[in-house]
Amino acid sequence: MERFDLYTADRQRTGRTMERGERTPDGFYRLVIHVCIFDSEGRMLIQQRQPFKATWSNLWDVSVGGCAIAGDTSRTAAEREVREELGLAIDLADVRPAMTLCWDHGFDDYYVLTRDVDLGTLTLQPEEVQAVRWAEKDEVLRMIDESLFIPYEKGLIELLFSRRKNRNAQTRPDWTRS
Repeated sequence: MERFDLYTADRQRTGRTMERGERTPDGFYRLVIHVCIFDSEGRMLIQQRQPFKATWSNLWDVSVGGCAIAGDTSRTAAEREVREELGLAIDLADVRPAMTLCWDHGFDDYYVLTRDVDLGTLTLQPEEVQAVRWAEKDEVLRMIDESLFIPYEKGLIELLFSRRKNRNAQTRPDWTRS
């Protein structure tokens, strides 16, 4: 069973953990990461969740997302989730999240990467991902309207597409590992 570290409101680890599926205790928080991969044409790699997933089944989502497991840092969680869900090994050394959003029971770190990825080379995690493809901003926004995409706030999607142009977005040609 996966365990998650619990954090204070100031994002300090408490030394306490919780099991996946448990309710986050009041006054504690957990860490979730998202990795948004864009290509040189400005399209986002999106993934479709498996139909048997308990939450958001069959819906499309940003490139990668998941909970940091106990012991993970934000960076190691992002690297692990990309490797697990897409079969792509990335190196985020010295890379910070493009942004962090706070919600009732946690922190969501968003990494924004620009890299042309051949979708045919990806190894999708059968327990999580049924399909991937590239999508433009207007298409993702339309998919939200049509209830085909996880119902993120549209402003968040627009911000993610905007952040890909930020000078701090990770665009090194060597961010993938051999």
